[in-house]
Amino acid sequence: MPTLSKHSCQPRLHRRWLFLLAALLLCISPSAFAVTGELNLTTSLVGFFAVAIFVLAYALVMAEEKIHMRKSKPVLVAAGIIWGLIGWVYVQNGMSEASEYAFRMTLLEFTELMLFLLVAMTYINAMEERLVFDALRSWMLRKGFNYRTLFWLTGGLAFVLSPVADNLTTALLMCAVVTKVAEGDQRFINMACINIVVAANAGGAFSPFGDITTLMVWQAGMVAFQDFFILFIPALVNFLIPATIMSLFIKDEKPASVHEDVWMKRGARRIVALFLLTIITAVLCHVVLHLPPVLGMMTGLGYLQFFGYYLRRSLPRSLKRKREIYSREGDNRKLAQLGSVVPFDVFNRVARAEWDTLLFFYGVVMCVGGLGFMGYLSLLSDALYTGWNPTAANITLGVVSAVIDNIPVMFAVLTMDPDMSHGQWLLITLTAGVGGSLLSIGSAAGVAVMGQARGSYTFMGHLRWSPVILLGYIASILVHMWINADSFALFN
Repeated sequence: MPTLSKHSCQPRLHRRWLFLLAALLLCISPSAFAVTGELNLTTSLVGFFAVAIFVLAYALVMAEEKIHMRKSKPVLVAAGIIWGLIGWVYVQNGMSEASEYAFRMTLLEFTELMLFLLVAMTYINAMEERLVFDALRSWMLRKGFNYRTLFWLTGGLAFVLSPVADNLTTALLMCAVVTKVAEGDQRFINMACINIVVAANAGGAFSPFGDITTLMVWQAGMVAFQDFFILFIPALVNFLIPATIMSLFIKDEKPASVHEDVWMKRGARRIVALFLLTIITAVLCHVVLHLPPVLGMMTGLGYLQFFGYYLRRSLPRSLKRKREIYSREGDNRKLAQLGSVVPFDVFNRVARAEWDTLLFFYGVVMCVGGLGFMGYLSLLSDALYTGWNPTAANITLGVVSAVIDNIPVMFAVLTMDPDMSHGQWLLITLTAGVGGSLLSIGSAAGVAVMGQARGSYTFMGHLRWSPVILLGYIASILVHMWINADSFALFN
């Protein structure tokens, strides 16, 4: 008998595993899942396998920094497997229309959010290409602030900018300032980055545009646009308490002066204005016309495309005029910069969107939607919002979001749709937004800043200040429950 090599055995082993999996699936009687016309898979082998796949995928997501695998990959595969299992069971029961409808509805929820985020990311990328953020950083560098002032300035700007520019972009911008100014001072960079992450997450919690979770709550119609601003004072408390304590440990010294001159490119201010007009359009579509906000955002993308067309067509005329001006002034530096000017291209800005984040968002939404369709979210809802009171459940989920990304946490809550008062919906919006600040891996802003300030801002460096951040977390909840007490009546 010929000897089989290790490689020749592998296909057989793979076939055996596939055969075993198929046998396990086939040995389950699909009719055993039928409950009042729907299939409850929570106690089935199919359901257990789907949960295991999701847990494995999310473990790989959490290990992104160690294994250097983009977080979208495991959840995309997990989503395919989970819905494949659902489809197989429903086909066996002759109910394929039900699973198809459920998948399409889940996909529609993602599509609206994805297109909204894509437009916002495109505008942010356009402002970055026009050097809006670089000009802001240059201004801060030229001022020569001391460490304590820089600590408060970067944190304060992160809190103010994140409601519009989103917490991730804002955190990266402020981190770039800190690492440039305090280069080599790892202790200060670590503390300043912690402050930036906390401030960006807190600022994003009181605006529909500040975080993906707040956007999800707004688009789901759980909180009206203007009601998010009720969370301003609790969010401010969440930022100020840890910032005040940490600032006491910042040395009152000046870093070495850094000079950097940056001029914004042509059209930069008008793109900022168009972004604000786009936000207004999205809000009016939702509030006045009662249409999804994504309609206004996609219209805003049209604004940017028309303006990009104008910038390209008028570029030769603009360059000619500037060459004449700079030649008369004898400004050789600016004349040299004109030679590197490239036309503005909207689709290049679209291509530079955070596609890994968008695809991760798709995978998470589809995974959680699939598990919810199997019946697991109903079980979780009963355990949290029936077994506990909503306040305890919402506070606990906020802490959980420090370990598990707040996107699946919030999507799960929205899918469960528990019977809660307006104040409780605002509470889960607040806790899911700021709870991620407890750990450096608890938010997209924290993970991104860890990558940008690698070696200076670390998991352990953040963890040392977690008790102080926890004080801010608790205080923000108490302030919300105090000043917004009227909103906690179930029927107000």
